[in-house]
Amino acid sequence: MSASDTSPAAAGPVLRSATLDDLDAVWSLETSVFGAEAWSRSMMREELVGDHRDYRVLVDGRGRVLGYAGMLALGAEADIQTIAVHPDVRGTGQGRRLIDALLDGAEARGVNEVFLEVRADNPVAQKLYESLGFEGIGTRPRYYQPEGVDAIVMRLAMGGRTRSGRAMGDQA
Repeated sequence: MSASDTSPAAAGPVLRSATLDDLDAVWSLETSVFGAEAWSRSMMREELVGDHRDYRVLVDGRGRVLGYAGMLALGAEADIQTIAVHPDVRGTGQGRRLIDALLDGAEARGVNEVFLEVRADNPVAQKLYESLGFEGIGTRPRYYQPEGVDAIVMRLAMGGRTRSGRAMGDQA
């Protein structure tokens, strides 16, 4: 089963590509999750419609957006731009579904490496990314403003990636 499976039998919210029609809901979730660090509505709009972008949303049966994630992919490299999951579904594997869908999209585009930044004070997100095969490669001091929190830069080499995040040949 694909990370982007949208069949009725798929557990939980439906995962699909984001459209401009999702802007209001995505931006509402953006501001509630990120507060002072939230992107502006116009910035989020540009992300949803911009070239080389891949944005996905999780939608419940009532059409409510419960999560979103986005990636910028140019050539052999991609950067996961953002991910947010509504508090009602955190800890249920929905963040992993979103990232898996982006990684599947990156693989389909022929991307060799995927990068992301994660807050140094967010060990839950760091563990998720590590479980998918990302490894820390550096730090961006005071990256997240206005709090001045450091970002850990992480990288995933796509060669040998499996759906579980393990490289081919790794043991469970």
